This record gives sequence, C-alpha cells and structure tokens, in this order.
Amino acid sequence: MKEKLEATRSSGIDLLSLGALVNRLDPGVYPWQYAHSVEVHVSGGEFNVAANLAACFGQNTAIASAMVNYPLGRLIERQVQAMGVTPFYRRFEHNGVTGPNMATVYSDRGHGVRPPKVFYNRAEEAAAMLKPDDFDWTSIFSQGVRWFHSGGIFASLSKTTSQVIFKAMETAKAAGAVVSYDLNHRAKLWNMWTGPDSAAYINREIIKLADVLVGNEEDLQKGLGLKGPDVNKESDLDPAVFVAMIDQAREIFPNLKVLATTLRQVRSANRHGWSAVAWIGGKVYQAPTIELDVYDRVGGGDGFASGLFYGLMTQDDPQVAVNLGWAHGALLTTTPGDTTMVTLDDVKELAAGGSARISR
Repeated sequence: MKEKLEATRSSGIDLLSLGALVNRLDPGVYPWQYAHSVEVHVSGGEFNVAANLAACFGQNTAIASAMVNYPLGRLIERQVQAMGVTPFYRRFEHNGVTGPNMATVYSDRGHGVRPPKVFYNRAEEAAAMLKPDDFDWTSIFSQGVRWFHSGGIFASLSKTTSQVIFKAMETAKAAGAVVSYDLNHRAKLWNMWTGPDSAAYINREIIKLADVLVGNEEDLQKGLGLKGPDVNKESDLDPAVFVAMIDQAREIFPNLKVLATTLRQVRSANRHGWSAVAWIGGKVYQAPTIELDVYDRVGGGDGFASGLFYGLMTQDDPQVAVNLGWAHGALLTTTPGDTTMVTLDDVKELAAGGSARISR
C-alpha cells in the first residue's frame, strides 16, 4: 500500500483533521423526554479520527477547528488535550447570551427494537462561521503533515465551511500529504441551508482533491447523487452493493486510490452484524463478519476510518489495514462515547481473530 499512497514521513504531524468540535449529551437508554441525567462526550466526525489515532494508535495528530472562550469551550479543550491531539484554533468570544456557541448533539442509545434518536442545537455555531483564511495553512503544513482529513459533516454546516476544506486540501496536496474525506452524510444539516443537489455538487468538488474516500452506499447515493438500490430497504452484509457502486465513483473520480466503508446490519439497537470492505489500488478487500453486542454505536464508523488510516500508513498489506479498521470500529461500539477507549493490542488481537475470552 505504501507505493499507492505516497506521503512524506516526518517528525511532525501524522494526521491533521479539519472539522467542528461538539458536546454530545447522552442520557443512555432513557428517551430524551424522560431523561434526568446525561453523560457528556466530546465529539466531532473529523475530530474523532484524530483522537482515535492519537489515543489508541500512538500517532501524532492535530485538529483545526473553532473554539469559543466560555465554559463549554473549555470543557472541550480539556478533552482534546486529554486525547493527545494538538489544536489549531480560531477563537471566538461568547457574548454571554446568544453566542457564538460550541454545538450540542443530543443522542440517546435506544434499546432493543427502539432505535437511537439524534437531534441538534447548532444555533450560532462557531465552526459554521469559519472562513478559508482563518488558518495559516502554509505555516501549519510546513510543520510536516503526513495525512489530511475532513468530512461531510463539517462541509454541511454553512456556505463557507466547504471553502475552508478546499483551501486546506489544496495546501495539503501541494505539501505532499495524503488527503481523505468521509462523506458522513447528514441530511438534517445540509437541509438547513441548501439541499441534496447542492450537497452532491459540493461533495463532488471536494472529492476531486481526495485520495481516500470513506462512505457507505447511502452516503454515495445521497451525498454524491450516485445511482444505487433503495437504501431504506434492509440489506444484508453482502458487499456487492458497495462494490457495484465503486465503478461509478471511480469513473467520476479517477484520482481516488481508496474507497472504503463499514457494512452494518442493525438487528436491534444492541445487536449488529458488522463487517467492512475497501477498494484499494484496484482490488477489493473484505473484513470478517461478526455479531456485535453494542453498548454505544456512535463513532463506530470513525473508529473504522482511523484504524484503516493507521493500517494504510504503517502496513504493506491492504487486507491487514482493512482488518485493523474493522476491529477498531467494532471495539469502539463496546464502550461509551464517541472516541476510543481500547488499546492497540486489543485491536490487533481482534483483527487477528481473537475472541472475548477473559485475558488473565
């Protein structure tokens, strides 16, 4: 794989993410209308990848994001620091009443036949106010950045956030970094200021600069406008649908070297079939299929992406890279919160065929 994704190795930053930082409020199995207490998880689709690579995989990572100088911002700052991620912040001052704000995501876990429910408060979100020149990208990339990552959640926040991604990606390409993009399509966010046609156009323009694309068949259809089967119908863990859409994606984006996704069949809120598949350098690689007992499903896809990226950075065998992503994503769903609580040894053991037998 190293001959397919060329990136300058340095003592600087292994991966730099660009995206919004948020607080996710989690009442556990209680529906929100009956909640009486919550856990607070610091999250963000793009941040999660950087946090996982630092905390589990021992990589030097960074996040470029907005930060508001008030208590909720300081809570997030502490967690970014605790995960070992270097921050590059565009700082905003809170006016004491209306903002700017750090966004809040409300997400319960569901249980059994009752699915999780997600809604947002992203009013006056600082990250949505970011503009291309808010960061000195030339200075940041001069520190030695091996891999740059962003995604569709950040792109969906406002008319300017995709422009921030463009400028960062152009600088990343000029600096010789690998560029990845996770579609992570969120219709609720895109529909606040545009719609599916604009979302597909913006995503397509961004992906023209990418080397690696992460997204399932629903992301490819709703986030890129590609043709495919009815994504609302229950599908099994057969990768054929995703593999069939690879040719479409490759025809539009010949620049892509890697396309990857998790495969998940939701049997209940707490029981999922789990696999993964990736097209890497012209070949398709599939991970094993297992049954997951899910504690908290949020962040599983980001867990896969971070493990896959680690494998692509460090392994010559693409199958090993896919299995590392699959294993880390699976393990992440067994703990609370959106970011990793497992070790590299845990990931390698599961990737190599380990089990849940007690380790003494």
